[in-house]
Amino acid sequence: MAELDIHQIDEALWEIPQTGQMRVPARIYASKEMMDVIRSDNAPQQAVNVAHMPGIVKASLAMPDIHWGYGFPIGGVAAFDLQDGVISPGGVGYDINCGVRLMASQLTRQDVLPEINPLINELFNHVPTGVGASGALRVSRKELQTVAVQGARWSVNHGYGTDDDLDCTEENGRIGECDVDEVSGRAWERGREQLGTLGSGNHFLEVGYVAEIFDEEAASALGLFPGQVTAIIHCGSRGFGYQVCDDYLSVMDKAVKKYRIDLPDRQLACAPVNSPEGQSYLGAMRCAINYAFANRQVIAHGARRAFARALGMDLDDVGLRTVYEVAHNIAKTESHTIDGHRREVCVHRKGATRAFPPGHGEIPERYRHVGQPVLIPGDMGRYSYVLVGTGNAMRDTFGSTCHGAGRAMSRVKAKRAAKGRNIVDELKRKGITVRGQSRRTVDEEISEAYKDVSNVVDACALAGISKKVAQLRPLGCIKG
Repeated sequence: MAELDIHQIDEALWEIPQTGQMRVPARIYASKEMMDVIRSDNAPQQAVNVAHMPGIVKASLAMPDIHWGYGFPIGGVAAFDLQDGVISPGGVGYDINCGVRLMASQLTRQDVLPEINPLINELFNHVPTGVGASGALRVSRKELQTVAVQGARWSVNHGYGTDDDLDCTEENGRIGECDVDEVSGRAWERGREQLGTLGSGNHFLEVGYVAEIFDEEAASALGLFPGQVTAIIHCGSRGFGYQVCDDYLSVMDKAVKKYRIDLPDRQLACAPVNSPEGQSYLGAMRCAINYAFANRQVIAHGARRAFARALGMDLDDVGLRTVYEVAHNIAKTESHTIDGHRREVCVHRKGATRAFPPGHGEIPERYRHVGQPVLIPGDMGRYSYVLVGTGNAMRDTFGSTCHGAGRAMSRVKAKRAAKGRNIVDELKRKGITVRGQSRRTVDEEISEAYKDVSNVVDACALAGISKKVAQLRPLGCIKG
C-alpha cells in the first residue's frame, strides 16, 4: 500500500487531501510526537477509507487516540447527510454505547485509603464481571424490551438510582425511536442475564481521587475538589449490543450490493440512512444504546451500596453522585452548521466522545456555563482526565473529542510483555489495588499497552476541541 500523503496544517491537526474517489479529506488530530506512532498503524488508511463513503460531509475525522478498528478506525468521527448519506455498524462498533460514568463522593483520599482493599473486594463481589458474568438482575424477554425502550429510566424506576442520575447522563439515559421488533431473538437471549454486569476486556470500575485541578471554575461547577474520592465506570451494552452489531453486518453486506455502493473496504458495509435496512439498524441500535444506559445505571447504584458496606457508612454520608455519563460508541442525528448552513446529519462516533460547548441546550443546566463534561479514562496504572467541550469542537469536529488513551499494543503483545511479571503486585507497590477475573485479563491491560492519556488530552487541548479540568489518579479497580 502506498504511503499516505499527510500534511500538517496546524499545531495539532494533520490532513490527508481528497484524492481519487475520496469525497472529503481525512483529518487527524494529534501532536507531532504522536504522529510517529499513528503513522505506524493502519488507522490513517481507515480514516481515508471512510472518506469514500456516500453522503459524508466536511471530513473524515480521527482523534489523537486513533488506532485500528473494524471498518472505521477507533477514534473516528464522521457525519453523513440524512438524504444522501449512509449508516454503518462499523462506524459505531460492536459494543454499542460503550461509555463512561464519573461519580464523585463526599469523601477524601485519606478517608478511603485505610479501607481500600475491603472496598475493592466489596465492589468485585457485588458488581459482576467477566465475559459470561450473570448479574443480580435476570429479566424476562418482555421486561428486557421495556428496558430497551426506557433505558436508564427503567433502572431508576426499579430502585437503582435517582432522577438526579438521569439529569447528568447524555440523552438523560434514554434515546427515542428505538424499535424492539428489529432486534433478533439471539440478542434478547444474550441480554437477559447480563443487565448490571461490567463485562471483560478494557471494561472496568475504578476508585480514584482528584489529583490535580486545571480549571477552577469548571471543577467547581462539576463539584470536584482536590483529594476527592471518585469512581469511574467503563462498560457498554454487553452481549446484547454485540449481537445487534453482528446481526446487521450481514444485512449491510447485502445492502451494499442492493444499492450499488462502492466501498474500498467491505468492513465499511452500510446502507442509506433512509433505506429500510438503515432504519432497521437504527431502530435496533437504539435499543442497544438504551440497554447500555440501563446497565451502567444499575452498576452505579451497586457501587454506591458497595461503598457504604465496605466503609460502614450510610449512602448519604458516602454521597456518591453522578457527575456525568457520556457515550463513545454511538450514531445519532444531530444539528450542525456546515458550510454556513444548519443541517441535520447522522454523526458516527466510534471511540470518540461528544464535547458540546458552553451554552448548548443539551448540556445539563448546572453545567451549561462551562460546557459539557467529557470523561477520558487512561490505564489502570496512571491517570484519567475530566475535560469540557468547546466552541471549536462544535465548529470543527461535530462537537467531538477523544475518548481514552487508545491502545498502543495488541492484547497478544501485552500478554507477551507481561510474561514472567506479576502485574497485580507491581500495581500494589504503586499503591493501586486491582482485582480481576483472571491473570490474563490483567496482563492484557498493562499500562504500556496504552498510549499515555496525558499526551492524548494535551493534543485535544492544543487543538482547542476540549479543555482540561481535572486529573484523576487510581487507588484501585476491578476488571472482568
